[in-house]
Amino acid sequence: MAHILNIGLVAHDAQKEKLSAWVTDHKNALLPHLFFATGTTWKVLTRAHEKLQITKLKSGPLGGDQQLGAMICEGKLDILIFFQDPLTAQPHDVDVKALVRLSTLYDIPIACNPATATLIINGLSWLQQEGIILSRVSGSG
Repeated sequence: MAHILNIGLVAHDAQKEKLSAWVTDHKNALLPHLFFATGTTWKVLTRAHEKLQITKLKSGPLGGDQQLGAMICEGKLDILIFFQDPLTAQPHDVDVKALVRLSTLYDIPIACNPATATLIINGLSWLQQEGIILSRVSGSG
């Protein structure tokens, strides 16, 4: 039986469809897990992926990024998938940096693009096949 993980899903506006496509490509590996997404990302993902269990948080600039950060600090988030738009200035850039900082501080795997997200999910699938459980907060089995 697969270990169920809590995974944060966030994408800047120009990256939301890319995140949705990535979820489609990895749906089978993602189905057992629980997801937390900021407002507009949640809307895009739930429209396209009705079978995923996605909890809606506030919009990123309205506190959703801080909600994810709190989950990281409390040991309630195992992985953060955050597709960032490197070409557009974000008015809540300080919140974005805080999420990346907290993921680093608490050793939470973070993916900022599809290639890294795929490596994390493929690695997770391999760990589970080998019977190794990714423990919360530590990043290791």
